[in-house]
Amino acid sequence: MEINGVEIEDTFAEAFPIKIGRVLITAVNEKWARVAAQEATGFGTSVIMCPAEGGIEKVASPDETPDGRPGVYIQLCTFGYKSLEEQLLERLGQCVLTAPTTAMFNGLPDAEKQFDTGFKLKFFADGTESETEVDGRKAYKIPMMEGDFITEHSMGGVKGVAGGNFFIFGDCQMSALNAAEAAVEAIEKVEGSITPFPGGIVASGSKPGANKYTFLKATANEKFCPSIRDQIEDTQIPEGVGAVYEIVINGISEEAISSAMSAGINAAVKVPGIKKISAGNYGGNLGPFKFNLHDLV
Repeated sequence: MEINGVEIEDTFAEAFPIKIGRVLITAVNEKWARVAAQEATGFGTSVIMCPAEGGIEKVASPDETPDGRPGVYIQLCTFGYKSLEEQLLERLGQCVLTAPTTAMFNGLPDAEKQFDTGFKLKFFADGTESETEVDGRKAYKIPMMEGDFITEHSMGGVKGVAGGNFFIFGDCQMSALNAAEAAVEAIEKVEGSITPFPGGIVASGSKPGANKYTFLKATANEKFCPSIRDQIEDTQIPEGVGAVYEIVINGISEEAISSAMSAGINAAVKVPGIKKISAGNYGGNLGPFKFNLHDLV
């Protein structure tokens, strides 16, 4: 199959289950909401070594938020609810409560799983906190040097999907990078999904385990490294390809992943110099979710 002259390989992306917390951060303007969101989701690229995967999902306009201010939705992702609860408390307490003008609200108010994150953060007030209500939501005022920090009582979590992905093959590094940026920009418009790597783009696509250094959990996917194409017997790099970028996507549902992959691929193939779109899978050994590229474009 080809789209806009770009080969879409007949393969699938393999993804795995994850637990996801979704939080709405508001502030006096989008700048400060985004600053807090970026801090809270930092060191959140891959659960290979990070304590959580995380990213900005979408920007919310004032008419979409409980306090009528600009906001940003974030997702934090871990393998279990216990670790998710810990990450929510630590990251929101250290990175959102500390940020100028921010407040935070439950991004999954209808989820069955709820954590009393805001209730625990109120103890920072050392007895000066008070209960309040914002747009019908139970919340707390925490007096601080700049004024009151508002946090909703609970933060919700759901079973989600992590590791949806596709590979972008370009004739050179800049064409591949431009296409990856276009893909991330398109995915940002898809509610319920995040791209957790730096700027949403993976330069270091990996494989589970190692061929030589067996003490490592993940190592470079040498089959997709253009600079050693002539040294790898089963290389996956076609002639004329100078760079490959991977886009990894997490989401609150399979539908969110499918929509995000579709949006990203269709944006990437419009960029000049793109030769091929593929995806990463490990024969079904990584996870139960499979996203066939030909079904998405």
